[in-house]
Amino acid sequence: MISSFFEWVIALIYRGATSTKKVRIILTPLVGAFFICFILFVIFFSFYMDRLLEFPKFIPRPYRIALSFPFLGIGFFLWIWSVWRFIQSKGTPIPINPPPKLVTNGPYAYTRNPMLTGIIFVLFGIGIFVGSISLVFIFTPMFIFFLFLGLKYIEEPELEKRLGKEYLEYKKRTPMIIPRIHR
Repeated sequence: MISSFFEWVIALIYRGATSTKKVRIILTPLVGAFFICFILFVIFFSFYMDRLLEFPKFIPRPYRIALSFPFLGIGFFLWIWSVWRFIQSKGTPIPINPPPKLVTNGPYAYTRNPMLTGIIFVLFGIGIFVGSISLVFIFTPMFIFFLFLGLKYIEEPELEKRLGKEYLEYKKRTPMIIPRIHR
């Protein structure tokens, strides 16, 4: 049952990614808005859980600010650099409207998913900045877990189907989320 669901989602993404330009242009903002809303939901739901469970702020304010900036800076930098590489390659970061060719340079030379790595850093940074125990220790790790499942069982099979051998070779030499500093 679960594998048939994954196959259905893979086929849906594949159909979208290989459809006409007009269809991809229409679907891109919808899928992008859904993903952004999902991330915002994770953030605000964690704040709600902190209040509901009466979790204290886990680091004093001046330290939270100082600790959060490296996470936020690295995260936003990776995210923007990744999006920029997709735009330069005549595509978008949305799976329905990807670049026409596999992007393997820039941050994609170090990890297959630098954009998501950046989002993970931003989530940790926001959690530290506001002192949210739920966001740092519960919801961001859950996000990473479900993200990993989505990448492994949906995105990667779709990329293998669409890009073939070129993606399989890239997958062998490039880690999924945690960047490899030396290529």
